[in-house]
Amino acid sequence: MSPRNLVLESSPHLAGGDDTKKVMYTVVVALLPAAAVAVYYFGLQALLLMLVTACSAVAFEALILRLMGKPVKVQALDGSAFVTGLLLAMNLPPAAPLWMALIGSLVAVFFGKQVFGGIGNNPFNPALVARVFLLISFPTIMTTWEMPFDGTTAATPLGILKMEGPAGLERWLADSGFMNLLVGNRSGSIGEVSTVALLLGALLLMARRIISWDIPVAFLVAVAVITDLGYLANPGQFAHPMFHLMSGGLILGAFFMATDMVTSPVTTKGRLLFGAGCGILTAVIRLWGGYPEGVSFAILIMNSLVPLIDRAFVPKVFGQEASNG
Repeated sequence: MSPRNLVLESSPHLAGGDDTKKVMYTVVVALLPAAAVAVYYFGLQALLLMLVTACSAVAFEALILRLMGKPVKVQALDGSAFVTGLLLAMNLPPAAPLWMALIGSLVAVFFGKQVFGGIGNNPFNPALVARVFLLISFPTIMTTWEMPFDGTTAATPLGILKMEGPAGLERWLADSGFMNLLVGNRSGSIGEVSTVALLLGALLLMARRIISWDIPVAFLVAVAVITDLGYLANPGQFAHPMFHLMSGGLILGAFFMATDMVTSPVTTKGRLLFGAGCGILTAVIRLWGGYPEGVSFAILIMNSLVPLIDRAFVPKVFGQEASNG
C-alpha cells in the first residue's frame, strides 16, 4: 500500500457496522412517524414542503461540492443533506411558501455546513441555523400557524401562554386538553406537533444506539425543574411543567436536534452539561424571554460552547497515572 493511501484518523480505531449513510437514513426512518402525522393533520402541503426542502438540500449540496471541486456523489448522497432538509421542514409552519423553504435549504447547506468544511466540521446544527435565519428574515411567515384539517390560523399553545398567560392557556386546555399535545392536534411547526410520534422515532434511534439518553434526559429534566420552580412560585403567571414538556419543539429538539453527534460533546459528563444548558436556556426564554419558544436558540448557543465543554471534560489518556497534585 502506498503511503499516500494511509489516512490518520482520531481514536478510537474500532470498526463498526454503521457508516454515515446508514445512520442518516435511520434518522429518516425515525422521523417518518412525525412526518406521517404532519401529512395527516396538514395535508399534502406538509408532504410537499418536506420533499422540496429535503431534495433541494441534496441538490444544493451537490452543486456546492461541484463548484468547490469536491467529490459529489459520495458526500451529497450520504444522507446528511437529506436529513438536514427534512429537519428544517419539520421546523417550518405548514403554510410556509416553497420559495422560503428553498432559501432555508441553501442557508442550511452552505452557511450551516459547507462553509465550515462539510459534514463533521460544522459547529452549529445546520437545520437550526437555517430556521433562525428564516425567523429573523421572515418573522411574519415564520410565526403564522395553521390549525390541523381546516387551515385556519391560530396561535400555538406556547403563543397563547405568552400572550394571554395561564388563564388563556387554561381556556385552550379546557377545549383541547392535554391529549392533543400528545397526538398533535394543535397548531405548530409541522414536525413538532405530535409528542407520541416523535418519541416513537426517538426510541428507534436509542435502540440502534445512534443517540444516547444523556442529552435528551438532561434537556427535559432541566426544563421540568426550571418551569416547575416558576409554577410553584407563581402559578398565576407560569404554566405547569407538564405543559412545557409536551409543547413546542422541545421533544423534536431534545431527541433529534441537540443529539447531533457533530455539534454535541463527546463525553457523557459533557453531554449531560450540554443537555442541561439547552434545557435551562429554553426554560428561561419561554418564561422570561420575548419569544414564546426558545429551543432553537438554546441549542445553537450551547453548540457554540461545545469546544469548551469538550476541553473541560477531556478523558484521562489510557495508561496515564492520576495526578498527585
